[in-house]
Amino acid sequence: MHRAKVGATRGRVVAVSVSATTGVKKDNVSQAKVVVNHGLEGDAHAGDWHRQVSLLALESIEKMRQRGLDLHPGDFAENITTAGLDIPHLPVGTRLRLGSQVEVEVTQIGKACHHGCAIKQAVGDCVMPREGIFARVLQGGIVRPDDPIEVIHVPGGDPDLQ
Repeated sequence: MHRAKVGATRGRVVAVSVSATTGVKKDNVSQAKVVVNHGLEGDAHAGDWHRQVSLLALESIEKMRQRGLDLHPGDFAENITTAGLDIPHLPVGTRLRLGSQVEVEVTQIGKACHHGCAIKQAVGDCVMPREGIFARVLQGGIVRPDDPIEVIHVPGGDPDLQ
């Protein structure tokens, strides 16, 4: 895979969001502590599994807004809302750096939607199963809105990114 197929290699964090329960919209926070092999501290999805952190592009949320829906970062239960990266086309194994410290590795693209989850009931559709990605935490730290995001490794990809 070459850089051209991955698209932009830099973006930014638009929002950081957490919730105490699963299947609901997440609340935006000013920052979150990201813990190695766990996820965002205080988030219901955190734990020792492959979907520790969820990411969704603001561009995906915009597609739903164009349908006349009033949607905001965190409404699809994503932990990290991004801008500037083609999130759904990053291959499994891609590593991202969020801010200056946090490093995550993409483990899954999309997911099966909860049947009748609060998000789908509220907005009539859920873009997360199609365009969201999930990652495990390789290096912890603090993540905040406006932090840069950088693609630092693409499996089998451009040597400049490895």
